[in-house]
Amino acid sequence: MRHGDKVNNLGRKKAHRVALLRNLASELIKHKRIVTTLAKAKALRVYIEPLITKTKKNDSVEQITHQHRVVFSNLNNKEAVKELFTVVGPKVANRPGGYTRIIKLGTRPGDNAERALIELVDFNEIYGKTINKAEEAAPAKRTRRSKKATETKTEEAAPAAEAAVEVPATTEETSTEEAK
Repeated sequence: MRHGDKVNNLGRKKAHRVALLRNLASELIKHKRIVTTLAKAKALRVYIEPLITKTKKNDSVEQITHQHRVVFSNLNNKEAVKELFTVVGPKVANRPGGYTRIIKLGTRPGDNAERALIELVDFNEIYGKTINKAEEAAPAKRTRRSKKATETKTEEAAPAAEAAVEVPATTEETSTEEAK
């Protein structure tokens, strides 16, 4: 019985599962996105998010050294630890959590396994640019009863009313004018 067992064993023994997650985490840190099965991506998210959180805590030199050692004991890859603390950590410093995104890609042709793309959220330029543009374009929120809000609404309504008057002629009207 699996009462209270929340760990997805991924069909492997513990040593094999830990090695798999270490390798997937190292590759995710190096490449910022990887394609794997959905079950492995979900297990990897649980494994790597606490490691990324450890990179944000930079209070003292002793604590930084300790965090490096803890992360290295989970990854066993010096290059990945260095990349995590120098590139990934500073970029996610102001994010409260949710450092990874899982996108489903459909099934794999050979064995019909569900594939997924797992990526670090702050390293996707496509989504990041649209979010920043939306924040810049959105005006400051105002209440309905604000005096400034009513003034801007009346100013915006005037050009809209003028634009409504300048409606181009329909094809029927143009054909009758051409016939004359």
